[in-house]
Amino acid sequence: MEILGVDDFAFRKGRHYGTVLIDMATHRPLHLYDGRDGEDLAAWLRDHPEVTVICRDRSSGYGEGAPVGAPRAEQVADRYHLWANLGQAVEKTVNAHRSRLAEPPPARAGSHDAPAAEPEVVQPPKELKIVARLREQHAAAHELWEQGMSKAAIGRKLGLHQATVRKLVSARSADDVVAKSLQRAHIVDPYVGHLHRRWSEGIRNAAQLYREIQELGYPGGELAVQRHLRRYRTGRGHTPDPGPKPASVREVTSWIMTHPEHLRDEDADKLHRLRERDPELDRLTLHVRKFAAMMTGRHGDRLEDWITDVERDSLAPLAGFARNLRRDFDAVRNGLSLPHSSGAVEGNINRLKMLKRQMFGRASLDLLCKRVLLTR
Repeated sequence: MEILGVDDFAFRKGRHYGTVLIDMATHRPLHLYDGRDGEDLAAWLRDHPEVTVICRDRSSGYGEGAPVGAPRAEQVADRYHLWANLGQAVEKTVNAHRSRLAEPPPARAGSHDAPAAEPEVVQPPKELKIVARLREQHAAAHELWEQGMSKAAIGRKLGLHQATVRKLVSARSADDVVAKSLQRAHIVDPYVGHLHRRWSEGIRNAAQLYREIQELGYPGGELAVQRHLRRYRTGRGHTPDPGPKPASVREVTSWIMTHPEHLRDEDADKLHRLRERDPELDRLTLHVRKFAAMMTGRHGDRLEDWITDVERDSLAPLAGFARNLRRDFDAVRNGLSLPHSSGAVEGNINRLKMLKRQMFGRASLDLLCKRVLLTR
């Protein structure tokens, strides 16, 4: 065995992890142990000096233990995790620019000469209850955090799960928390243009409008249509044209992370217009495409220049990703240069999770280890 694959897996709830070691030549698991401690990995490697290549993720424990146990072995960072981590940085960057994702409404002919024919809505629609609640929770959590209260204590006081408290405390503003709620697609959204046009023509019966969009393919119920039309009734019988719905953060992230030749023409046009409107998202797209070319072409020698360019830019989440690459630079460069892949490790992780579910989480790690190693 010359090439070893290393990865972690969730063993129990509460972020309890184990580690699995894979022979990359035979794709068979060799060993399982509790935790992600580098000392355990180093001890196992000392007993197996034949290992010359170690394919792993960039966990700090593995990064510290692998060089100690096998100082002569090449460390290779997994490309899948590198691309996934880059995608997370891209999504955070796009999320910070979400207010710029909407395209400007088309100018109406003669609008500078004649007054608008339709009055604006007198009362703006009320903020969604979930958004208002998240804003209140964010303010309360930050107030208690500034008072020195721990996250666990904040969760108990506010009646929130610890994961929710971490999300609230980590968010710089309430807008960062509510972004995903605001981006959620509604089932009526594809038919808003038809509803607006018919409403402006004087058709105010919700049942009739429901039947009309049902013929257009609307799959939902009448109640959702009634709720949408309620915002029109808050004015004087008219509502301004809502215009096209802006792309979601996840959609834009997907466009940026997809090879240009694999994008649909419609999505490619939207991304092109977005890059013209927002220079920062334009630079973000260029950085991502350079990284993709470096990864697929095995040009690890370009990594230093790529990191330097990103650190000089003003895209904070992407710069954070680049700085983290420096902490494990040699392994990342090898991952972008050598043909080794951790695909066999991921396949074994999926099989391991299946065996774990079969035991309903009631058995110990020792039994799981025997099932993994003996049932090949």
